[in-house]
Amino acid sequence: MKGKSGKRSHLLSSANPPISCPVVMSSVDSSGDGGKWLDAHYDPVAGLYTFSSCIDLADLSGDRESRLVVGDLGTGSSGMKLKVYRGTALISENSLLDLPAGLVAFFMDLHEPRIPAVAVASGPCIYVYKNLRPYFKFTLPSLDINPLEQDVWQQVREGQIDPVMLKEMLESIRKKADIPLSIRSLRFLSLESDEVDEFVQLYKQQPIRRQTVITCIGTLKKSTADEDGISCLVIGTENSDIFVLDPEAFTILCKMSLPAVPTMMDVTGQFDVEFRITVACRNGSIYILRRESEKPKYCIELSSHPVGLVRVGKNMVVGCTDESLQGFTQKGKKLWKIILPAPVTTMAAMDLPTRGLQAVLVGLANCQVHLYRDKNLLSTIKTPDTVTSICFGRYGREDGTLIMTTKGGGLMVKILKRTAVFDDMDSTPGPPLAQSVRLNVPKKTKLYVDQTLRERENGVAMHRAFHMDLSRMRLAAARAYVKALESSLTPMSSSLSEPLKMNAMVQGLGPSFKLTLNVQNTASCRPIMNLAINFLYDDNLYRIRNPYMKIPLLVPGLIYPVETFVECTSDKGISDIIKVFVLHEEKSSPLLTAHINMPVSEGLVLS
Repeated sequence: MKGKSGKRSHLLSSANPPISCPVVMSSVDSSGDGGKWLDAHYDPVAGLYTFSSCIDLADLSGDRESRLVVGDLGTGSSGMKLKVYRGTALISENSLLDLPAGLVAFFMDLHEPRIPAVAVASGPCIYVYKNLRPYFKFTLPSLDINPLEQDVWQQVREGQIDPVMLKEMLESIRKKADIPLSIRSLRFLSLESDEVDEFVQLYKQQPIRRQTVITCIGTLKKSTADEDGISCLVIGTENSDIFVLDPEAFTILCKMSLPAVPTMMDVTGQFDVEFRITVACRNGSIYILRRESEKPKYCIELSSHPVGLVRVGKNMVVGCTDESLQGFTQKGKKLWKIILPAPVTTMAAMDLPTRGLQAVLVGLANCQVHLYRDKNLLSTIKTPDTVTSICFGRYGREDGTLIMTTKGGGLMVKILKRTAVFDDMDSTPGPPLAQSVRLNVPKKTKLYVDQTLRERENGVAMHRAFHMDLSRMRLAAARAYVKALESSLTPMSSSLSEPLKMNAMVQGLGPSFKLTLNVQNTASCRPIMNLAINFLYDDNLYRIRNPYMKIPLLVPGLIYPVETFVECTSDKGISDIIKVFVLHEEKSSPLLTAHINMPVSEGLVLS
């Protein structure tokens, strides 16, 4: 026991004394987790109000000790800060101008030492911090302004209309216009009658701007899947757009549109190779975007709005407002669904490669955190207060650290025991667990199944394409056959009066070859006479003793061999085609034609 406790002590001893006095929970098993977790730290008055999207773990100093980075919401209107914890102590904090919508740690360059930057999405801007100091600020591009709205405010600026008329005209524009009003006009319409004059005098000389805000943020590897590889920022906006930003120049590399406003996202892959962005939107649907697609590739329509989205391997786990947890494939096929004992407050992935464990942590409103692998419950953790954010990963030097914040602003840190073993506790009625285990399907079988599904889905189109190609092939073959018959380029005669067939045979290694032509009359009872054979060849390569020969009377059914000798006169080791024409003395066009591919003269090459 001493050895085990000594290994875990550095999480607390490596830090300075905490700002507020921590409360160390006395009983490990009292949390209801079966003794699988060590209670490292609990501070009920830490004053942290945040969500899972605004919390991350990163090695910000290059000393291989991960820090806890938190985007604190403060009171909602003030006190928003970026806080960094080391162990149990707060080591850094920076004030934020607006509520943080998301926070990620990412590598933006290849400089040594490899220290990640922190990007905080707040309002229409992304604030990038490096070495815990402000480094860069990126602002979303402005949106188009309604021209009617501009004209109305211009008239106010020139004193042509009063605030009462301005309110009526803006109300009319908001109902009919395709482009939404700016924040200034919407705020003006929400004012009481005694406040409009002061508002108009304050803002009428300022130019109108229509700016969207960021709703969610994620990271996408640029070209390599390495843990310290350069990553791009992926942001979702209130204008239903998805932007992919360059990590160095912070320019927009890619823009994609969604049917609704994104609220959560999960990103996997590499930007230069292939990537997949899974986005949960306010309309209760989940959209899947892929590389080189400006619009969603797949759509998952949920029965209720999603409150959590986590990727586990190649599948997605979604928590919904109807107290359900659902699993989907990356193409949108529903795998399973379970009913939870309480509403979902937050979700996070639990990935522990050293043990081969991939699971989902689900925070519930009944002060419990459930750990699920697929649809099977592995563990239950009871907490003193409702959990609002969860983060699992390497904290300090411990790989299996679970960090949670509560509704009352508390901070909890738990460490997974090295002896912890998770067994599936499937309490839901239904088929046994073995039925949900996927079979190891061979590649050929999987290919056959995929091809069958493809043929089933696109059977009509494939049938039409097959018949179109078959008709084209038949037409091309018929045209080639007619052309061959018209020019007598075939080894069989098409003439009904002189039906002939001929084949050729070349013997010898060279430079002298023996050429034998077998000519046959295929008529039933009529002989053919007055025929001759003529050879067409290159005089620079070959020499034939008898280039023109007469054929005797051809009796039907007999094969007449016609022999001649061909001598190769070239020493370059090349060959050519010799054309053979069967002629009738009374006709100008040949009855049939044969092309003989002569072999290379090996004897002349050897000499």
